[in-house]
Amino acid sequence: MSWKQGIKSFKGYKRDSIKEYNSSYPLNRKKLIKRVLYTILISLLFTPTFAMLPRYITKMIAKDKINPSRLSIYITPTNSSLIIAKHQIDKSRIPASVIKLTTTYSALLELGPSWKWPTDILYTGTIKDGTITGDIIIKPYGDPTLSCKDLLSIINRMKDMGIEHIKGDLIIDRSFFSVDKRINSGFDKYIHSEYNAMPDALMFDDHLCHITIDTRSGFAEVHKKFPDKSFEVINNLKVTNDKSCRGRYSWPRILIDDKNTTPPKVFLEGTLSTHCSPRRISKVLTYPYKSFIYAFLDALKVNNISFDGEARLAKTPKDAKDMMVHYSSTLQEIIAKTNKKSNNLYARHIFLLLGAKLFGAPANLFKSRKAVYKILGERDILGKETILDNGCGLSHKTRTTARTIHNLLEDAHKKYAWIWMNALAIAGVDGTVKRRFKHSVVKGKAWVKTGTLKRAKNIAGYVKGKSGRLYTVVIFYNGAEHWKGRLLEDQILEWIARKK
Repeated sequence: MSWKQGIKSFKGYKRDSIKEYNSSYPLNRKKLIKRVLYTILISLLFTPTFAMLPRYITKMIAKDKINPSRLSIYITPTNSSLIIAKHQIDKSRIPASVIKLTTTYSALLELGPSWKWPTDILYTGTIKDGTITGDIIIKPYGDPTLSCKDLLSIINRMKDMGIEHIKGDLIIDRSFFSVDKRINSGFDKYIHSEYNAMPDALMFDDHLCHITIDTRSGFAEVHKKFPDKSFEVINNLKVTNDKSCRGRYSWPRILIDDKNTTPPKVFLEGTLSTHCSPRRISKVLTYPYKSFIYAFLDALKVNNISFDGEARLAKTPKDAKDMMVHYSSTLQEIIAKTNKKSNNLYARHIFLLLGAKLFGAPANLFKSRKAVYKILGERDILGKETILDNGCGLSHKTRTTARTIHNLLEDAHKKYAWIWMNALAIAGVDGTVKRRFKHSVVKGKAWVKTGTLKRAKNIAGYVKGKSGRLYTVVIFYNGAEHWKGRLLEDQILEWIARKK
């Protein structure tokens, strides 16, 4: 039988079947068509399918044995209505640190890339013949990057003004933030780790206390970054010259007692090899303003500026006069640090700043949430489906959807293009994906924000295809085996990077 005869035979079979069906059941042709269409519609609505996912992605999902209900995927060419992949984009997910995109983009829209954090330095009384007869006041506004280097700049400017003596107190005004009094967030058991640091209007050295251990002299020499009396170090370390710097001889055991003693105590235990390079320990131990006070007083002493008073917390006196203003680096630079390295503390500070800017000081989380909803809501990006909590993603409450993050990325690219893209981690080059894509085709071709928690492995950003075309990509995986999510994300990004 030829293929034409086969087609005729098949057509005849269809006609005969319909006639037989009509003779058996009292349905006219219109009712039959309606019933068939209705059945098809019901099957599309209630049967889970991957109709909007390319075959490559469905094969990877099946191969890696991933439950599709745990996934949300949204991929389009940037600034195009064409859909490459679309799956559960309105499903509420735990975004983890991907939510930092809502915080940082809101700040960019509201303040602009060149905005800088001010820190006011004021005084009371008089300045005469190189002497301040009165108090010196530090009034910060939440600059998250204030460090020893900035402190040196402030002291040098005081010297340029001819100041040699301060006959008064050092007043710290932290009233710009009204936040939790806890030193750390208590998100998990690693309470002294950097990512658990809580915000403060006077932030200093990333809220970290620094210790250096050097065994190269044959002794365990322990040094603080500066004479910081806000914490104590108890050095019980031993050294060995017979062992290489490996295993238990490569790092000290660190025990911290911050409940039964003030100031907190750091106990260094164990044995270190003399072949080890200097070990640096950075922990969240105390309020940052305490470290700032000791660093400030030490800097005055080193620069031969005498200080006769004491340090205390208080609001800025009404008769205070301006001495100088210290400015941070630009918001664009700080946003890049926030997104690339997923810095929770910086994100918290940006979040609180927005609340104060839109609804007045003191800053708090309620005002900050309102501010971000307002800024992004006016651009039809953010809705009630998103729960912001603290603005950094270190939260079990935060929720959003793939559609929301996709809309944000599209809007940000239209508004700021490379200013925004360069504030994201570049695959295989820097930030949280420096090592992840180091030996991948994706290296240098993706600009992303990652987000990881115990039950979440997410990625969102832009990927450049082989032809140079840019794609907006959002992939959320919420599940226990988050390594599966990472594997799938890597495979999808590589697939896009190879697209023409």
